[in-house]
Amino acid sequence: MDYAAAEDGKLIKVYLQGDEEALGALISRHEQRIFAFIISRIQDEDLANDIFQETFVKIIRTLKAGRYNEKGKFLQWAMRIAHNLVMDHYRQRKRMPTTAPSDDFDIFDVIKDEALTAEDAMIKEQVYRDLKELVLALPEEQRQVLELRIYGKVTFKEIAEQTDVSINTALGRMRYALINIRKLMEERKINLYS
Repeated sequence: MDYAAAEDGKLIKVYLQGDEEALGALISRHEQRIFAFIISRIQDEDLANDIFQETFVKIIRTLKAGRYNEKGKFLQWAMRIAHNLVMDHYRQRKRMPTTAPSDDFDIFDVIKDEALTAEDAMIKEQVYRDLKELVLALPEEQRQVLELRIYGKVTFKEIAEQTDVSINTALGRMRYALINIRKLMEERKINLYS
């Protein structure tokens, strides 16, 4: 079999029939892009390697369990798994990397990390809790785009690919997420600037 010429779906099928080399070819084909995605989000090579390995362990388990059905979209599916593992890492560490959204309102301006007094630290902790509550209250599609963009530092092009929508739809969902966060802040009388 010519592994280099075979499509991803064919490699998966042959792998599931017992050909381990097909999996090796599949990994070799996509490892650079998946690793580059992970390292761009984690920026720690050892940790990125761990998440990369965990990504392929999850891929293999899903394939062997017969739960893979992303016909023709293996790379997008694998990138979603990698993204979810990166997000899990940040949730477990309770760290939130920040990036400025393209809207006027930068919700993360309120939580810059300088030398904090005990009182400032308590306020910052409350801001994190309030912000998390606001994000969780968003509709799923808006929350997903916001988390990918803000926490995962994913470009809108990558968000569009991962969520299988157009870039304009991804941008629109981000815009509505920010609008809804503002509305929720008003409704719940949450002031992230106090």
